[in-house]
Amino acid sequence: MTDDSTVNQLTVSAGVTERHVELLHRNRWFRGLPADAISEMVGMARLRRLEDGQRLHAQGDLPDGLYGVSTGAMRISSTGADGREALLTILSPGNWFGEISLFDGLPRTHDAHAMGPTEVLVIPRREFHQLLERRPELYPHFMRLLCLRLRHSFSMLEDSALLPLPARLAKRLLMHAQQYSEPGPGGDRLSIQLSQETLGLMLNSSRQSINRLLKQFEQAGWVQIHYSQISILDEAALTRVATGSL
Repeated sequence: MTDDSTVNQLTVSAGVTERHVELLHRNRWFRGLPADAISEMVGMARLRRLEDGQRLHAQGDLPDGLYGVSTGAMRISSTGADGREALLTILSPGNWFGEISLFDGLPRTHDAHAMGPTEVLVIPRREFHQLLERRPELYPHFMRLLCLRLRHSFSMLEDSALLPLPARLAKRLLMHAQQYSEPGPGGDRLSIQLSQETLGLMLNSSRQSINRLLKQFEQAGWVQIHYSQISILDEAALTRVATGSL
């Protein structure tokens, strides 16, 4: 990971293209917005380019905007006093984050670092709030968005407390397959760009335990394991594991 000085070395560009506009339409938060509201948000947006491991913001930083991953990936985590990392999630292209601090104005809740060369689309906080002042009818839409985030967070807490590791792993694989995946080596198969070490951090487990379970899933014909990549072969079977019916 890079030090604090890298935050001031971000490359900022106004070169927003149709590819970046598509990020708004791909995300369920935004695609229900009126077309003119999306156009206004695109007009506000700027690009930031980060190197591998470069920090976008740290836990405790003041908010400066809403972020969308364009290329690469963002690692959302926090670090304890003992130096251990708690990994919340990995965000792939098409995913947006930073909405909590965007609305309440309080410091960032987690660290955000780039995984590989990464490009993020930034909608500045000031301009975003000016849009809401002009268009107060948009508030209910974004409140529903925050509620979706809360429901997801509560679900993850419940899983951690109640589900055994095989069910939690199956559920996390399915979640990433449905939200973040791309076609894999098999063409129409869903491919998840996550290492076993990363999955272990996300599920508060060891890499060895994750490796053992993934090999069992592979032997059953449910997944196929590649280097830092997992292809989903049988969503139905994984769903049964995730819900405890298998």
